[in-house]
Amino acid sequence: MRVATARFILGLSALISGFIATAGSAAAEVKEVRLAKQYGLGYLPLIIMEEQRLIEKNAKAAGLGDVKVTWATLGGGSAMNDALLSGSVDYISSGVAPLVVLWDKSKGAVKGVSALISTPNYLNTNNPAVKSIRDFSDKDRIALPSVKVSIQAVILQMAAAKEFGPENFARLDKLTVTMKHPDAMAALLSNKSEITGHLTSPPFMFQELDDKRIRTVLNSYDLLGGPHTFNVFTTTKVFHDNNPKTYAAVFAALEEAIAYINKNKRAAAEIYQKASKTKESLEDLIREVNQPTLSYTTTPLKITKFAGFMYQTGTIRNNPKDWKELFFSNVHAKKGS
Repeated sequence: MRVATARFILGLSALISGFIATAGSAAAEVKEVRLAKQYGLGYLPLIIMEEQRLIEKNAKAAGLGDVKVTWATLGGGSAMNDALLSGSVDYISSGVAPLVVLWDKSKGAVKGVSALISTPNYLNTNNPAVKSIRDFSDKDRIALPSVKVSIQAVILQMAAAKEFGPENFARLDKLTVTMKHPDAMAALLSNKSEITGHLTSPPFMFQELDDKRIRTVLNSYDLLGGPHTFNVFTTTKVFHDNNPKTYAAVFAALEEAIAYINKNKRAAAEIYQKASKTKESLEDLIREVNQPTLSYTTTPLKITKFAGFMYQTGTIRNNPKDWKELFFSNVHAKKGS
């Protein structure tokens, strides 16, 4: 943990130093854009952007010429944060919580570009003795993408605070294990692993529930009182300020991808199936993309609710007064929260 913290601080220092050094400079815009996405349907807009070469298309339309676009697939908020802070990528995608942490610790040098999707996260279990989160014992282990950092980790803390009292928000942290969603699902379904719970997202939460041994004990929409943003798209103020045309082209590509998904659910599911190499059937994927609780949108929802909780628990030092503090101005006109 100390090594990881030291690496985070060093990366953060480099990021802030880079911002100071480049503030006000008028350098040519980048010729390469590097982006990172994660596993699951929550990142479908980015998969569409990659497969349809939408950034390249919009960059050329903006007069930027042939911009090289490279993609990486990483697992978990910690890996994403490290990649951005190290300068390995220009854009990352993650849950809301990693964005809040980066915004806080960088003093605003990292902000959200937009939301990607609103969808609930389910805590599924294979333990018949677990009827609610109160029933998890020291023998159970709950898998999630990043311990304490991921949005799933914060959702679990919010649930614990509601169930056991605000002072006990971290009561279940000792049971959590960092695992990529595909690996966690495999462990849960095997019934031969220490993993008895998985706090996860589409399509994994749906795939798990296809097994009659699995049931849901926590739904984040119920916890937060309705729809909330799950994943966000993030970059640095350095990149935003030094590459305004490129930034606009990337956001235009994202909006185009989301519009495509919402108009072409079947085609989008086909693209996901091919790109992810999932064994899940196309009909199941189409059913999941069409879930009424799932919405592909750039509008950030309940951001301040997550940030406020993280401030109360001491995870962040600065409590934003408005969700717009955490995002660049291109989404400020939206009806966010």
